[in-house]
Amino acid sequence: MKILVVGAGATGGYFGGRLLENDQDVTFLVRKARAETLARSGLVIRSPAGDVTLSSPPTVQAHALKDTYDLIIVSCKAYHLPQVIDDIAPAVGAETIILPLLNGMRHLDLLDARFGARHVLGGQCIIAATLNAEGVVHHLNQSHSLTFGERDGSRSPRVERIAQAMSGARFEPRLSTTILQDMWDKWVFLASLAGITCLMRAPVGDIVASPGGERAMLDLLKDCRRVAEAHAHAPSDAVLERARSVLTEPRSALSASMLRDLERGGAVEADHVIGDLLARGEAAGLELPMLRLAYTHLKAYEARRGR
Repeated sequence: MKILVVGAGATGGYFGGRLLENDQDVTFLVRKARAETLARSGLVIRSPAGDVTLSSPPTVQAHALKDTYDLIIVSCKAYHLPQVIDDIAPAVGAETIILPLLNGMRHLDLLDARFGARHVLGGQCIIAATLNAEGVVHHLNQSHSLTFGERDGSRSPRVERIAQAMSGARFEPRLSTTILQDMWDKWVFLASLAGITCLMRAPVGDIVASPGGERAMLDLLKDCRRVAEAHAHAPSDAVLERARSVLTEPRSALSASMLRDLERGGAVEADHVIGDLLARGEAAGLELPMLRLAYTHLKAYEARRGR
């Protein structure tokens, strides 16, 4: 497959790099500065699954993008998506498949509106990775899964082809026939984790060790679960039990990447991860006090940051 990976940061650089390492036809859509770094130093991945340096990986900048691709993997932050949609438009041909790895659901609406739903798969990834100041991708733990599938649950020839292209790469690809439920399950967990760790400015262990902390955590999880339930995607009992266990683990150092973004004064995905979930819940007539508080807090941060 001819694959375009949007960005070569922590997520795109990791999964795209693993595909390139596995001799797939991968090109990275990057900005000028990142293209220069990759040309000079290569794409460097440091990982418990094995380090690799890929010399002079193929790159293209948006102004020079003319060819169409079989598969476009989109792993940008949600607030960059409108620009990314414009950037990738020349690369979308009649049979191009777009595989977004963003959290939440609103990106599906935006991609569908521009390119048509038949071009857009469901997808998600689970990985903890960062890009350091030297442009090195650091994979921080053992998790590195990428899940994808047709949104109608079918095992189409095109997703089987993607599965074949990803087989053998040093990450965990998974073709799912329940991808929308998978995405909702992750959204419920992530919104709970991001909402509470940002609200409290603390990791899970510190929150649950504080008076009322575990109650607040579980109340927010309940709000998020109710939204999924109202949209016919309620998490299973097993999924909820895993979420409760992770979110109430004593002494846990777990926090959301959104908290790290907030603490360094960066942009956050308030609207995409928290606000859109809240809007969908309130449109269904739900009262969601903890989710509303988490969203108000993030919007106040954005207002202060902008000022």
